[in-house]
Amino acid sequence: MTSPAHVAGRLADLRDLTPVGQINAHADLQAVYRMLRAQWGEVAPVELEPGINGWLVMGYEEMMHVLRHERLFAKNSSHWRDLGEGMVNPDSPLLPMMAARPNAYFSDGDEHRRLRAPLDEAVARLKIRHTREQTTEVCESLISGFAPRGQADLLSEYAMMIPTLTVGRMLGLGLDQAHEMHRAMMDLSTNGADAQTGNDRFTEIMMDLVHLRQAEPAEDMTTVIVQHPNMENDFERAQSMALMIAGAAECTMAWIGSALQLLLTDLRFAGRMLGGRLGIDDALDEVLWREPPLSNLPARYALRDTELAGQPIEQGDPLILAFGAANADPRVHSDDPWSELGNRAHLAWSGGPHICPAHVPARVIVRTSVETALYQLPGLRLAVSADEIVRLPSPWTRCPGTLPVIFAPRTA
Repeated sequence: MTSPAHVAGRLADLRDLTPVGQINAHADLQAVYRMLRAQWGEVAPVELEPGINGWLVMGYEEMMHVLRHERLFAKNSSHWRDLGEGMVNPDSPLLPMMAARPNAYFSDGDEHRRLRAPLDEAVARLKIRHTREQTTEVCESLISGFAPRGQADLLSEYAMMIPTLTVGRMLGLGLDQAHEMHRAMMDLSTNGADAQTGNDRFTEIMMDLVHLRQAEPAEDMTTVIVQHPNMENDFERAQSMALMIAGAAECTMAWIGSALQLLLTDLRFAGRMLGGRLGIDDALDEVLWREPPLSNLPARYALRDTELAGQPIEQGDPLILAFGAANADPRVHSDDPWSELGNRAHLAWSGGPHICPAHVPARVIVRTSVETALYQLPGLRLAVSADEIVRLPSPWTRCPGTLPVIFAPRTA
């Protein structure tokens, strides 16, 4: 519990707060969290966008309290007071991550459990070896496109594409179809002239796959979802498949990019190819501890007035979960750079009823992606200095915005 000096007051009345996007863009994220803790305690008021505020939950214990108590903190943004009162503009950049959709991610209680069960079963039936083979196929197809050049951007040409292509394969799409789906997703995410066309094509691909697996079942995740008794109609089935793709697209991409950046810039990993002390799995775990792919996860919404770490949370207030801060909470974790090795008690996968169902295949995808790049691109190194790498502009995702590299060109 924080001291009374840290109590902020009503969220709607607060002014001149730190924007959450500015927090996530800072080079030293932990320094910003320490500053906020010193000022507010484990729960700090932040600005989500001008005129719209939220609470940033940074404490490990406080975050677990929020994650585990779904009857007090809901996932469905229909409980968001500012949204219900029309204060959030329809074109707000907050809405792609915070506006509710009819799937397991945005639902609560019995409805969440109904919609999540098919996803849990689909993931449980995955064969790790097959997942690794599908990921390798995707990685090698991408590398073959830039290997002869001897240079590439490992974010836009590699990490950004692998998750959607691989999950597309896991759902039952051919590689060419998965590429088409990825292009449709890129179009719909631009908010430009091609956004509606991309959305229509993405929806068409998902629905076509649903109908195909209804007629021709196969050994893939779509078949499990299509046949699951909890699914009430084809729209729900397509939405569940889209959720699997969307979750992989953002989080897995960031994990791959951050792990590659760490391996290419941190001297502790310099001997990775020669049997050094630290290897790929160590890098993957360190990323999840220090800079998890989703450093700030939106959101939970208070269902009634309550108190959290001494702050007065009002009904309808949004709470943003700062996983990067909770993982570094000095009450549960030290500043020792070696302490997280082999330790997977972090909150990068969230917790409670909404804990990520796909963390095992995600690790397979990320490890395979990183390993394939390291071993198929001899002499791999950054094409710029480490301090020239800029962050992806996002209030939620912590990831390099570009990762230019050079390596020995592949000859025919």
